Amino acid sequence: MKILELKTLRGPNYWSVRRSLLIQMKLDLEELESRPTNKIPGFRTRLEALMPTLVEHRCSEGVRGGFFNRVEEGTWMGHVIEHMALELQTLAGMDTGFGRTRDAGEGPGVYYVVFSYIEEEAGRYAAKAAVRIAQALVDGTAYDLETDIQELREIREETRLGPSTGSIVEEAAKRDIPYIRLNKHSLVQLGYGIHQKRIQATVASTTSNIAVEIAGDKEETKSLLESAEVPVPKGVIIRSEEDLHDAIDRIGFPLVLKPIDGNHGKGATTDINNWESAVKAFAGAQKYSRSVICEKFITGFDFRVLVINYKFVCAALRTPASVVGNGRSTIQELIDEVNRDPRRGYGHEKVLTQIKVDGFTDKMLTDKGYALDTVPPVDELVLLKPTANLSTGGTATDVTEEVHPANIFLAERIARIIGLDICGIDIMAPDLRSPITENGGAVLEVNAAPGFRMHIEPTVGLPRNVAEPVVDMLFPKGSDGRIPIIAITGTNGKTTTTRITAHIVRTAGKKVGYSTSDGIYIQNQLMVSGDTTGPVSAQFVLKDPSVEFAILECARGGILRGGLGFRHCNVAIVTNVAADHLGLGGINSVEQMARVKQVVPETVCDNGYAILNADDDRVYRMKDDLDCKIALFSMDETNPRILRHCADGGKAAVCENGYITVVKGNWKVRVMPVKDIPITYGGKAKHNIANVLPAVLATYLFKEISIEDIRQALQTFIPSSSQTPGRLNFFQLKKCTYLVDFAHNPHGLQLLCDFIEQLDYPQKIGVITGTGDRRDEDIRELGTIAARYFDEIIIRRDKNLRGRSEEEIFGLIREGIDSVNSSIPVHVIPSEDAALTEAYEKSQDGALITVMCDSVTGTIDKIKAIKEREEGQKKTTTVSLIP
Repeated sequence: MKILELKTLRGPNYWSVRRSLLIQMKLDLEELESRPTNKIPGFRTRLEALMPTLVEHRCSEGVRGGFFNRVEEGTWMGHVIEHMALELQTLAGMDTGFGRTRDAGEGPGVYYVVFSYIEEEAGRYAAKAAVRIAQALVDGTAYDLETDIQELREIREETRLGPSTGSIVEEAAKRDIPYIRLNKHSLVQLGYGIHQKRIQATVASTTSNIAVEIAGDKEETKSLLESAEVPVPKGVIIRSEEDLHDAIDRIGFPLVLKPIDGNHGKGATTDINNWESAVKAFAGAQKYSRSVICEKFITGFDFRVLVINYKFVCAALRTPASVVGNGRSTIQELIDEVNRDPRRGYGHEKVLTQIKVDGFTDKMLTDKGYALDTVPPVDELVLLKPTANLSTGGTATDVTEEVHPANIFLAERIARIIGLDICGIDIMAPDLRSPITENGGAVLEVNAAPGFRMHIEPTVGLPRNVAEPVVDMLFPKGSDGRIPIIAITGTNGKTTTTRITAHIVRTAGKKVGYSTSDGIYIQNQLMVSGDTTGPVSAQFVLKDPSVEFAILECARGGILRGGLGFRHCNVAIVTNVAADHLGLGGINSVEQMARVKQVVPETVCDNGYAILNADDDRVYRMKDDLDCKIALFSMDETNPRILRHCADGGKAAVCENGYITVVKGNWKVRVMPVKDIPITYGGKAKHNIANVLPAVLATYLFKEISIEDIRQALQTFIPSSSQTPGRLNFFQLKKCTYLVDFAHNPHGLQLLCDFIEQLDYPQKIGVITGTGDRRDEDIRELGTIAARYFDEIIIRRDKNLRGRSEEEIFGLIREGIDSVNSSIPVHVIPSEDAALTEAYEKSQDGALITVMCDSVTGTIDKIKAIKEREEGQKKTTTVSLIP
């Protein structure tokens, strides 16, 4: 077996819109295509022995053990690998269960194996591991499954959001607030564009930087609290052993030593009772900070109080990792016994974390005169860590209901003194049931970015949804952080429709971000050039904090490579579906291509609209699979589909009696005459009328965009190489006129030629090309269409041959031309520069030279150079005639 391709889908995609996180593996079974599982002796037995938990996979039979039944009856190895990849992740603490295995349409034995993932890198590892396991099972060789599971656990812990950040993201997602992870760590954007907020761990974009700095400086924090009459331990800052000696004389034992800017208990030592221990603790603290806090060790219990948006939320009692002696077992044996608790796991996978023996453990045992092989007496509590962090094996007990009102008042006051809107306050006290000002307790620290795990998953007591008040603070009054999104897909017309739509929205006064096949624009400023119609480009727009409204072109390639860059949009437009890019990415028919395009309208929110082309059968049929509202557009106001839809109260846009008209039920709103819209070239460019219709309808659906805005925008959307690059760009030279267009498939070329046919030029020359990754019949049809409309044809080479030789492409185009008119003059000139020059030289005065371009900017620059040469020649001639 061989993995041919491995893709990560991160958004709504061809396989599933709702289950958007998928691994897509193209797998060649090679000789195993002829060996289903029932033809491999002992395969089921070995599989069941290695992964017995696969019994829970019901598969298509829908019963427990259904998958094993399929293996017994005989199924192909791709199907087995799909299930193993899912189960590997589940065994590593990432429970997931969606999968599909389908023929890739690339010959015998090549399949797409698709399965869901929780963490991307873990999903990719599971794909490769599942193939290795399958091969070992086929060969009958031993396989160490536990190594893969542990590796997956480690990948999970390294790449996943921590429990605190993860809880906030989950709470936001429950409210349909979108999120984008901005780095590999804990920086996350909640919401889109101008409405976005950010979190990093549990620090929010609303959190004061000054407050974070104060909380990070323990001495500054202590000074502020002390001056506000908040009880804090007595202490001083020390930088040398001499300072330490003086501090002990002044404060006395027991002591706490901790780095001045430490966190999560790093470098801290508590309950120090002699000089030797103090010296060791001082050295340990100085590994993290030159300045060290030396303060009185307050006896009592370790409490964490959480305040969010300056309101008390909850409190927890924290206990460091420890074991209790039984008089028989060694400390190591007691640790092993504690770690067998099913609630303990690796990292953050379970409520509790397994206790690991480290330098802190060794030091604490040594200070007590113990070692790992020591047998502690019955009921003796042996502490194994200096701090009560859950991540090092500690436990937490919820005590929210026990907190005295005076302590609640104090905690909220402390949060305001420091200025932290998300604040964790560490208190040492006998209890929190009585005011700490009376029971001898003290505030030890105030923490920015406090951990939430002890509250959302306490060892004992009621879990608290502490993420809820954070999201309430960031998105008050039920706001969802979204901006309007109009997503546009189809075979042809996407970019022009996107640009018209963006122009209308911008004319209405909105700050627009939009992505197209020629670049990403923020407020009409080009940010990134190139084909930017995939998910990364969409998220570029959605991440921009200045954007109020997003218009996103969504092409086939991006959907197949990575899915969409958003999960929901307000309006989706499908312009048309035609034969293009077939035979690529497992899409071999126009019907399959329609399914790819349908992904976009399937993401429309419940109250949004899918705007479908009623003149295109495949696009129109999409309505049957959509849950959102439907609006239609048509070039024919008498289209029966439009009439039925509007009779039922639906909305539509039509070309009616020379007008662009919006129809609402029985009412018509005439926007403006087609002839007055520059992009339609007086109504001759029928395909641009078809592009205007959905743009008008999409923007009309938004109350804040008026008919007057739409009219003004249509009047001021002037076709040019800057406004609509590569879309009907005319360049007037003295001898001839060039027309540059991005038409790159038969459907697009036919629309272009329908327009050219209406133009009055004495000669029409076509400079055409074909793309190597298209089907033979598609390349051939380009020649067929060109031969019907041009008087002379020049075939040039595309910039990227994409897997074919230029001779093969030229030959197919020539076959298409000859099938219509074998006598038409045809010239093969591979270089585009030379082809454009040759067209100029061969043209009659007043001729039209139509150029199919692949690199819009490059083609336009070449034509401008020809124009400059022409103007230079004229000037030279004029000078020579002067006496």
